Amino acid sequence: MINKLNIILCEPRGFCAGVERAIEIVERALKKYGAPIYVRHEIVHNRWVVEDLRNRGVIFVDEIDDIPENAVTIFSAHGISEQIENLAKKRGLPIIDATCPLVTKVHYQAQHYEKDGCQIILIGHAGHPEVEGTSGRVKNPVWLVSSVEDVQALNINEGVKLAYVTQTTLSVDDTSNIIKALKEKFPQIMGPELNDICYATQNRQNAVKQLAGKADILLVIGATNSSNSSRLRDLGEEIGIVSYLINDCSELNPEWLTNKNTVAITAGASAPEHLVMGVIDKLRQYRDCSVENLVTIREDIKFKLPPEIRYDEGKDHELKHEHN
Repeated sequence: MINKLNIILCEPRGFCAGVERAIEIVERALKKYGAPIYVRHEIVHNRWVVEDLRNRGVIFVDEIDDIPENAVTIFSAHGISEQIENLAKKRGLPIIDATCPLVTKVHYQAQHYEKDGCQIILIGHAGHPEVEGTSGRVKNPVWLVSSVEDVQALNINEGVKLAYVTQTTLSVDDTSNIIKALKEKFPQIMGPELNDICYATQNRQNAVKQLAGKADILLVIGATNSSNSSRLRDLGEEIGIVSYLINDCSELNPEWLTNKNTVAITAGASAPEHLVMGVIDKLRQYRDCSVENLVTIREDIKFKLPPEIRYDEGKDHELKHEHN
């Protein structure tokens, strides 16, 4: 007799307020201005979201030069450098900024510290678009660190005034040891309060921690290039649960369920809920299932939309959109 499979759904999971805002910006822009709409970089790190928008007339580009004259241009949730923004403005492109407000806050922090005479140390992952955007918001080069070992390897002249900022998709837990190492090595270093870290990243990690001793397997739904999704998978492993990062139900392996009774499911901050439901439906094809929610906190944060695409404004800011 095959035992019933217990499914634990972590809450919160999936879309954060910044991702919801970015996707809504693109959808409203499509409705208001019509296709094509150009987005610099993937709007969020999820192929399902990107493909859905692409099918509806969104064109994703890596370079501003790839955008035709007068085409409505959206900056992704990860933020962009000042150089990219200035290039778009110089070309006169109609711009809508979908940068997550929490990322914008980090930009302001870095600029504030630099104006105060500080050199900036950025805690984050090399190559991540958010890191590239934040690095490009200050005038001087930044030192990038992603581990305590990176901090130990820093060779900075004594007397240099320093401040640190962090990539938003890292949690308080992810950065605490690095910040501690920075403060030990550079006692005068300045930095933001820990509560400035992205709430969504920390909340999703806290939910996974509650699974210790309760689940045999953790399925994390998200993209491999999503920092917060990969970290959720790693965190599951750290608390002793066999953990897998999958894009969707097509990557589910029934052999993972052998001799397992309880499967936990969470999703990265850019993974849509329908992918979660798809995984549950697939699991039900293998076993009789029961589903329970494990709620750690309720998220009710919502960020304001840019004025260009608000429906409720009588005198909406119009963008010129000329089709070639």
